[in-house]
Amino acid sequence: MSVIQIHRQQPYNQLSHASQVKTSQMLESSSVLLFIVFGLFIFLLFVVLIRKNGSAALIWNEIIREKITNFIMNQSKEQRILNFVLQNAVRGDPCSVLDTIDKYCSQKEWAMNVGDEKGLILDKTVEEVQPSVALELGTYCGYSAVRIARLLKAGARLLTVEFNPEFAAIAKQIIEFAGVQDKVKLLEGPSEEIIPQLKKKYEVDTLDFVFLDHWKDRYTPDTILIQECNLLRKGSVLLADNIIVPGAPEFLNYIRKNPRFQCTNYPSHLEYMKVKDAMEKAVFLG
Repeated sequence: MSVIQIHRQQPYNQLSHASQVKTSQMLESSSVLLFIVFGLFIFLLFVVLIRKNGSAALIWNEIIREKITNFIMNQSKEQRILNFVLQNAVRGDPCSVLDTIDKYCSQKEWAMNVGDEKGLILDKTVEEVQPSVALELGTYCGYSAVRIARLLKAGARLLTVEFNPEFAAIAKQIIEFAGVQDKVKLLEGPSEEIIPQLKKKYEVDTLDFVFLDHWKDRYTPDTILIQECNLLRKGSVLLADNIIVPGAPEFLNYIRKNPRFQCTNYPSHLEYMKVKDAMEKAVFLG
């Protein structure tokens, strides 16, 4: 090959190399763009799933988002709720405390309170029963304890049971801040240990109203335990939350087939969401 031919091929080789580089860059850009589009699609799909699917919503709020926020802020969600109440609610005003918690949990961080929508069902039931002695299983931050206590007649009392020491400590502060501590006694420990102690240790003859809002797999055994301890009278009312999300199918199967109870279902939504949920009321027939 002559020198002239070599020189003629060099521009072509350079052009070919430049073309290959450009093509490679375009492919890389397309891959990046495709990855971004795919990522956005998955994100939007997940957002829709969270709004429509209760299990996905709970996983996102209770596991992923909460853990990340707790790590960044070095503080639990429940402590953040308490701080928001102390800074924004009116001391001694239970309605202000409830509204403040609802505002925080609907606008900032989701939390497993009964919430404002199902709270109205709880309110109506308490007003109908007018209990002298009420029991709540699952205090959490004290939201429903405050909600129930503010409606109790003079001389009535609420016993509320919480297994988690951190939740119990926060609930105690919120209950006191709301000004209903004289009507509420917070019992810390497992429900299966506390229920058998109610008669002797806490001087409970029978329960007029029971609100079940703790571990869903405890709904059935604790309902059975309450009966075995002779804590129900004819007309005693049980109200169970979250029977669809996260769900309590064993409890529903038990209570609806039990001839000693008359059941009513109240369709609603998961607290602070549009996901379908419901509450179940069961009146003890004796």
